[in-house]
Amino acid sequence: MANLSKSKNLKLLFLFLDGVGLGVDDVANNPFAATTMPHLEALLGGRRMAGLAADEIIKTEAATLFSLDACLGIEGRPQSASGQATLLTGINIPKILGHHYGPKPNLEIREILQNGNLFKLLSEQGHQSALLNAFPSQYFDALDSRRRLPGAIAMAAREANIKLKTADDLMAGNAISADFTGQGWIEHLEYTETPILSLAESGERLAELAKGNVFSLFEFWISDLLGHRREHDEAAKWLKKFDQVLGALVSAWDHDRGLILITSDHGNLEDMSTRRHTRNPVPALLIGAPKLRVRFAKNLLDLSDITPAVLRFFD
Repeated sequence: MANLSKSKNLKLLFLFLDGVGLGVDDVANNPFAATTMPHLEALLGGRRMAGLAADEIIKTEAATLFSLDACLGIEGRPQSASGQATLLTGINIPKILGHHYGPKPNLEIREILQNGNLFKLLSEQGHQSALLNAFPSQYFDALDSRRRLPGAIAMAAREANIKLKTADDLMAGNAISADFTGQGWIEHLEYTETPILSLAESGERLAELAKGNVFSLFEFWISDLLGHRREHDEAAKWLKKFDQVLGALVSAWDHDRGLILITSDHGNLEDMSTRRHTRNPVPALLIGAPKLRVRFAKNLLDLSDITPAVLRFFD
C-alpha cells in the first residue's frame, strides 16, 4: 500500500511545445543556438538545446535531455494532427494512415482519439487530468457552429469529458493563456479585464495548477507559428519569455513528487531557413528528481512511446 500511496501522490506536467525540433548549432537559422536562455542552460549544465550529437543524452542533477523520432518510419514531413495524436495515444498514427496528416485531425484520427487517448486512459485509472489552457468564447462559438475543428489535444480532452477552460477560468486564476501573461487576450481578443501576469507569475501558476491534478498538459502553439513565419527576432523574444516562465516553474516545482515533461510533435522553429516542418527529432526534456526521470525515460525512442511512459509512471 505504501508504494501505491506514493504513486498516487505523483504529479506530471506535460509542457507541449508545438513545432520544436532539435536542430544543428547554427546561429543564423536556429534560434535555440542564437538565443541565451539562462534557466534552460542551467538545467542542462551550460548546454543549449541545439547541436546535440546523434543519440546524445544530457544528464544533470536537475534534468535529462534526449531526442525522440517524430518521423515514425514514414516519408514526408511530420504534421501536427498525426504527431499530437500519436503522443496522446501511443499509436503510430502516420503508420496507420500511411502518411503524416495535419494540421487538424481527419476522421480516422478523430476515431482513434475517441477510442482511447491519454486523458481518457488516465481517467479510467482514477487519475484526474486537466488541459490548463484557457479558450475564449469565440473558440467555443466556432466549435459549436462547426466552423472550426479542435486540434488533436483539445479534441482528446473533450473525448475524455474533460471540460476545456474558459475565459471565466482565466479571470479566476484557474487557467493559463497561450501567451502565458494574458496580454494577447487584451490586444487580440478584446478581453479588456484580463488580469496580466508577469512571466514569473505564469510559471508559478503552472506549478500551482498542476498540484490539483495527477496529469496536467499545457499547449504552447506560438512556437510553431513563429517557425512558419520565420520571424527571427520574435522567435528570440518568445524563447526568452519561455525561459523565464520555465525558471519560475522549476523553482516552484516539487521535484521529489512530480515530473515536468517537455516535448513536441515535429520540428519547425529550430530551422528558420524554411517555413515548413522539418524531419528533425524532437526534444524530450525531463525535469525532476533523478529517480523519477529514470522511471519515466525507459525505452523512450519516438512519439508513440510517450503515452506508455506516462501510464507506466503512474502504475
